[in-house]
Amino acid sequence: MQMEARRGGLRMLGHKDASFPYLVESFPKFLLCSVENHFKPLVSFLELLGVPEAGISTILLSFPPIIFCDMEKQIKPKLCAFSKGILTNLSKDISFSLEEKDIAKMLVKYPWILSTCIRENYEMILAFFNEKKVPKSSVDLAIRSWPHILGCSAIKMKSMVEQFNEFGVNKKMLVPVITSSPQLLLKKPKEFQAVVSFMEEIGFDSKTIGRILCRCPEIFASRVDNTLRKKVNFLADFGISTDCLLRVVRKYPEMLLLDTDNTLLPRMSFLMRVGLSKREVCSMICRFSPILGYSIEMVLKPKVDFLLRTMKKPLKEIVEYPRYFSYSLDKKIKPRFWVIQSRKLECSLKDMLSKNDDEFAQEYMGIGRLLVMPSVPPKDGS
Repeated sequence: MQMEARRGGLRMLGHKDASFPYLVESFPKFLLCSVENHFKPLVSFLELLGVPEAGISTILLSFPPIIFCDMEKQIKPKLCAFSKGILTNLSKDISFSLEEKDIAKMLVKYPWILSTCIRENYEMILAFFNEKKVPKSSVDLAIRSWPHILGCSAIKMKSMVEQFNEFGVNKKMLVPVITSSPQLLLKKPKEFQAVVSFMEEIGFDSKTIGRILCRCPEIFASRVDNTLRKKVNFLADFGISTDCLLRVVRKYPEMLLLDTDNTLLPRMSFLMRVGLSKREVCSMICRFSPILGYSIEMVLKPKVDFLLRTMKKPLKEIVEYPRYFSYSLDKKIKPRFWVIQSRKLECSLKDMLSKNDDEFAQEYMGIGRLLVMPSVPPKDGS
């Protein structure tokens, strides 16, 4: 083949990809293109945009028509026109700022943004969301993170938005939903309904489902059996009761997106390694479910160490008040402990941390407002 005979031709097109034979079969004329005058300039341009080497192969194999486009007359003008609408301020000499390099990421994710019909569809999408009072900036933010939206019809989006409305997601709530989880707009109604049915199955009413949708829309873009049910079954098998499970998901729905093997299990195992029973860990999760998402090395371990070694408090204190892990060690836990210790007072973790600065100062320092607390232990004990 001509391309094989041309040095570097196959390598530049990512020939190791299994899709390459299909590319040759579907677009055999690309083998006649000049490497020096066509492929190399195209690859150099994509590199200038900030597209990594692997991404270039993805673009060429996912959107073969780019191979036959004239760079100066078609590709650059399309990108300029498109990016001005979404990213703004794309200079004519293709000198990209950090923000403008988002176009490279978008190209890798969805190379079809270069197709002729995309611009027209973009205008229709804007018109649809303008009708829903969603700001253009929010729509563009969603597109930048999930450019596949540009290939979706406004009619399909309308059907999904109507389903959101059934669960109390009004126009104001729609903005954070589409910006944090734009892929949800591409879901089929039956896929969305499958997640709703799962939520109803475990005991949530439509009002609670709507709240969860607004807080963590990514859940409704997830697979039921491979993701959501797997987490629920894991917690149930660990010992979390049905009533407690509902409370956990209601207060911390993000838990359903955490990896079972790499996030949930390691945190539970750590708490048991320091001396807590499985029943106590279950109690802590029920009382303060965000503990499941905290880093072991950055949050859990340092605070457990400070509790046991410096504060000399028993583990039962964190069982009774697991919210302890939510407070800053350096900005709140340590300063307040040094105040309590310097006055030779005793109090629970809850009493020490749950009060605001005014309440803490009045009760433990005898003053109306606590302006500054020590971040290091007092040297003289006073």
